[in-house]
Amino acid sequence: MKISIITATWNSSATIENAILSVASQGYPDLEHIIVDGNSSDATLPIVFRYENLIDKLISEPDHGIYDAMNKGISLSTGEVIGILNSDDFYANPHVLEKVSRVFEDKSVDTSYGDLIYVDPTNVNRITRYWKASAHHPRSFYQGWMPPHPTFFVRRSIYEKYGYFNVALGTAADYELTLRLLLKHKVSTTYIPEVLVHMRAGGASNASLKSRLATIQMANLSWQVNDLKPWPWTLTFRLLSKIVQYTRVQ
Repeated sequence: MKISIITATWNSSATIENAILSVASQGYPDLEHIIVDGNSSDATLPIVFRYENLIDKLISEPDHGIYDAMNKGISLSTGEVIGILNSDDFYANPHVLEKVSRVFEDKSVDTSYGDLIYVDPTNVNRITRYWKASAHHPRSFYQGWMPPHPTFFVRRSIYEKYGYFNVALGTAADYELTLRLLLKHKVSTTYIPEVLVHMRAGGASNASLKSRLATIQMANLSWQVNDLKPWPWTLTFRLLSKIVQYTRVQ
């Protein structure tokens, strides 16, 4: 079973090498790594070219943000299963893709996900936030839940049937995608109860109070575009769940 991993980059010279080597360290025999660069102006591309023997496809051109880049990667991919590893993320251990592949050996499984930990950007050995996802059930999204997107793997056939990322949703595009697939269309999913990805703390949705408020607004819009209605306290629960993630490392 071929697995395609898509890495979107833009001026990622500080972390892209780590991401590339993380994918290469998996040792999974049927693996495709695609890098979609947003026309970086720093040393990202020279670093990528240094590891061109580890990369299957590379494009570098202007885009409309990270989710547009991910959509390009999905279109370029040829794997039966597709995962996203951002340029500042890395896998928790060399066996992640092997475990994911075992889950997808069951043809009834459409998607899978696991746990995620946030680490300090300069000291990746220091955990700042622990996202223990828990198993999905019909009320999960109403209770503020979503799967950690960097750990979310999807069959190609599901993307082809239900669509890619909705770039109009901005930094909530990953939330909208999982909401659309798991709640609206009720595709099947399997929880892998262990940490699959380490993610450097930060990111567009957490950059400032303004961006966080915009993400909340877009999360609410994610329900509307799918003709779904959250409970009155759903988005409040979503915020509270993030607070719990911080307390797990205290």
